[in-house]
Amino acid sequence: MQLPRRRFLHLAASAAALPALSRFAWAQTYPSRPVRIIVGFAAASGADILARLMGQWLSERLGQQFVIENRTGGGTNIATEAVVRSAPDGHTLLLVTPANAINATLYEKLNFDFIRDIAPVASIMRAPLVMVVNPSFPAKTVPEFIAYAKAHPGQLSMASSGVGGPNHMAGELFKTMTGVDMIHVPYRGGAPAMTDLLGGQVHLTFPTMTAAIAYIKAGTLRALAVTTSTRSEVLPEIPTVGEFVTGYESGVVDGIGVPKNTPADIIDRLNKEINAGLADPKLKAQLADLGGTVIAGSPADFGKLIADETEKWAKVVKLSGAKPS
Repeated sequence: MQLPRRRFLHLAASAAALPALSRFAWAQTYPSRPVRIIVGFAAASGADILARLMGQWLSERLGQQFVIENRTGGGTNIATEAVVRSAPDGHTLLLVTPANAINATLYEKLNFDFIRDIAPVASIMRAPLVMVVNPSFPAKTVPEFIAYAKAHPGQLSMASSGVGGPNHMAGELFKTMTGVDMIHVPYRGGAPAMTDLLGGQVHLTFPTMTAAIAYIKAGTLRALAVTTSTRSEVLPEIPTVGEFVTGYESGVVDGIGVPKNTPADIIDRLNKEINAGLADPKLKAQLADLGGTVIAGSPADFGKLIADETEKWAKVVKLSGAKPS
């Protein structure tokens, strides 16, 4: 049976519209159940606190509970793989951290390709690390530290929370760009590294602002510089490393990702709500308390940032010869 041309065109147009209508309906009804945000760090860590702040915001905006699930181990690879293997329906999110960019090169074999298997949703914030020493250390500035280190090659120890962590890589980048020779001392977490720095057993570390600020304000640690390209609003009197070492920039960049093939409408809706949170004065102030500066942008913007960070840290990992412990 042949249909009249007008009737045929009407039916064809209706059929073509169905996928778009379905996607629109899907996005409108999302989320249909509680959403998990998978975090590769322990509860009460800076990453965990960030995820809980964002989860609370999204719960209020989207009318479903956003539950934080801590999956530690494997340098965040266990958490990342759990998201990669989950259904691409927007109900499992990943808190993306610098570890994801670093691990792409640090680990020779992973069961996933982060850039291929995780779709970027939104960046959240960038936070500096802080170059800190024990107050008894003779150097009071970055140039003095570099001069002292060069006068004592191989005699200074640089603590980190573990091989391949952001503070380890920040230190390796510093070593590469200044030509100083320091011994890397990895710990099982930031707390024991900080304890030994406070006790004078090691000379230097690059903790997060959240972990260091109380000690800095109390005078039990001396901050030489922050690692981001601009000074921190929390400690505006502390210079950046880049003010003395041209081109140096490091820090913690966090955001949200989802499994590949998650519908674009769901990604766009999450992006819209996260960006709304980054513009909210209350949430913005809470992120500032973590030492962070918000980074609003599109999924594509975050994707480019991830690619740039991955390329940058690949060079540092290779030059340092770092291997997972």
